[in-house]
Amino acid sequence: MATLVLTTVGFVVGGPIGGAVGAAIGQQIDSRIFAPKARQGPRIGDLAVQTSNYGSQIPKIFGTMRIAGTVIWATDLREEKEKSGGGKGRPKTVTYSYSGSFAVALSARRVREVRRIWADGKLLRGAAGDFKSEVGAFRLHSGDEDQAADPLILAAEGASNAPGYRGTAYAVFEDLQLADFGNRIPSLTFEVIGEDEASLAAIAEALSDGDVTADAAAALIGYSATGDSARSAIEALGDLLPLRVRDLGERLCLGGSGGEAPVLAGQADAFAEGGGGGRMEMERGAANSLPAAITVAFYDPTRDYQTGLQRATTGETGLRADRRMLPAVVSAPIAKALAEQCLAESRAGTRTIKAHYSWDKAALRPGLPVRIDGQPGRWRVARWSLEKMVLTLGLVGTAPVGPAASAATPGRPVGEPDVAHGPTSLFLLDLPLTPDGQPTSHAQLLVAAAGREPGWRSAPLIASFDDGAHWEPAGGTAGAAVAGTLLAPVPARGSALLDLETVVEIELLHAGMELESRSDAALAGGANLAAIGSELIQFGVAEQVGPAQYRLSRLLRGRRGSEWAGSHEAGEPFVLLSPESLAAIEVPAGAAGGEARLIAAGLGDGPQGAITSVAVTGEALRPPSPVQLRADRTGKGDLHLSWVRRSRAGWTWPSGADTPLVEEREAYRVTVTGASGTRSWETAEPSLVYGAALQAADGATGALTVEVAQLGTHAPSRSAQLTVQL
Repeated sequence: MATLVLTTVGFVVGGPIGGAVGAAIGQQIDSRIFAPKARQGPRIGDLAVQTSNYGSQIPKIFGTMRIAGTVIWATDLREEKEKSGGGKGRPKTVTYSYSGSFAVALSARRVREVRRIWADGKLLRGAAGDFKSEVGAFRLHSGDEDQAADPLILAAEGASNAPGYRGTAYAVFEDLQLADFGNRIPSLTFEVIGEDEASLAAIAEALSDGDVTADAAAALIGYSATGDSARSAIEALGDLLPLRVRDLGERLCLGGSGGEAPVLAGQADAFAEGGGGGRMEMERGAANSLPAAITVAFYDPTRDYQTGLQRATTGETGLRADRRMLPAVVSAPIAKALAEQCLAESRAGTRTIKAHYSWDKAALRPGLPVRIDGQPGRWRVARWSLEKMVLTLGLVGTAPVGPAASAATPGRPVGEPDVAHGPTSLFLLDLPLTPDGQPTSHAQLLVAAAGREPGWRSAPLIASFDDGAHWEPAGGTAGAAVAGTLLAPVPARGSALLDLETVVEIELLHAGMELESRSDAALAGGANLAAIGSELIQFGVAEQVGPAQYRLSRLLRGRRGSEWAGSHEAGEPFVLLSPESLAAIEVPAGAAGGEARLIAAGLGDGPQGAITSVAVTGEALRPPSPVQLRADRTGKGDLHLSWVRRSRAGWTWPSGADTPLVEEREAYRVTVTGASGTRSWETAEPSLVYGAALQAADGATGALTVEVAQLGTHAPSRSAQLTVQL
């Protein structure tokens, strides 16, 4: 309509030239208005976004694909409330966690298995079937025609409202913990395996109910078929794969340009065979209409099915470049070969021939490859007509089929490593240390955890302080600690100087853990602080002697007053202490002197969890024991005892002055024990005189044992001891 109108108007206004211009404009308008509706098939990117809309197409998966799927059923999020704290006037803390149960449709045909699963782009399930976040249960329904309803859906919806989704493969998540995903159902993608390979013949026959077959060898790893018809589902492949449709009578066949090619008469014989005096007409398209390069976008399995790009080029400049989409999984070399083949086909396709032959060659159906006597290369029958016993063929040049694969690299993968979570190694520590390094007014224990596998991340905790009679939630672990065990005994040493003699040999939990050497200046700032049993040490030299074995030397021993625990046996735990790897658990009032038990229920810990325990001694509340205890006898026979106090604060000693006391008052308990008995005093000064008269009254002779303990606000220190000969 627009062509007629604008042709007439153009002719009236501008004569013949105006009519031609008007006709061209009208044709453009008519082509847009009256164009047939486009067929919708699969495209790159369609499979990456999870949907939950009514009417969404569920693809048919062939081979191996990574797809998002369609949420077909879900429950409301389940909320769990957890209370903690509240001791000694501290407010209680209430935390909430959420989990979700839902089903995701994956394929409209049967699948064999699901391997990896990604949630918001992060690996949720490994190839070995291990989950990286907590899931109550996971079930795959493969899509059999007789599959029963999922038990969770059946329990929630009732027998009359729980479909079996027969013929549809779907996955069910039961109580997926959502804390790692912002307390919402994440966007999931699945590595779905339908069969070992995506045969083009199997795809064509399955989508057409046997009306279409294929004899072309298409090297597809996976394909997701969608669209409003079998043609639209397969047509996306024909843009790149050298596919030609041949009519076999009862069936259509998809094939390439290879195989047997009948030889037709050339130009010299065309008149006789044409029967009507026709001739062979040859045409060649303009060179500037050809692409100089073709880029193919595809799903690359070596990059976790992310979009890959491969390019074929002639090296010419100034010509256009085409970008083709292959919504299938292929290797990078195959994609490169397809791009090169497509580029060659586009150039060969500019050669066309219109030839006339006698009716006895009517068996040459469209799509058939042929050769022409006297003409190089191969040709394809593109058009076919029979009129007045004369067969007219439209022939198009085809490129020779190239190698099955071409040299290509997929680029650097950016996927998340697939490593197992593994069981938890749990360490419960009662140390003179707090996570923030500041003195505390309530007893607390430190928790460090790690795994024997590099994939370990975290675990929830429950604790008991009454011999397991009651268990309470205790939060979760912090980041993975660097930990291991002693390989040889370690003798006790003094804490005043660098220990240059002792060597500590340890084996870490796995080879992915590392220790590093630090300078003396860094040690003075608190670097490389570690716990061996109950002793705190620092090490300046860490020498790796095996995949997970280290030899530590240049040591500072008995840090923060822990010199009392300086002797160790092989097998004792070693933990590198850092704020990001330590969690604190508050000890209830009255639990001191008892035992604390702790269970970690991580992904790899089984139903019993990882269990550990420790005697609660309240080390974080104790002042360090006094140092430099000495006894001097005066001329009158008096025994003058003196010592230097230490504090739970101010370990770096920046000013050189006395560190803050921290305790409410300064007080000490002095105990002298001899053969005749024991005498005790309390004093507010770091000294005491044991007079000669009192010694005589006590009958103190021979050797005396002197013990001095600082009396802290919450607990006394461990005693400093000295033996005195009278």
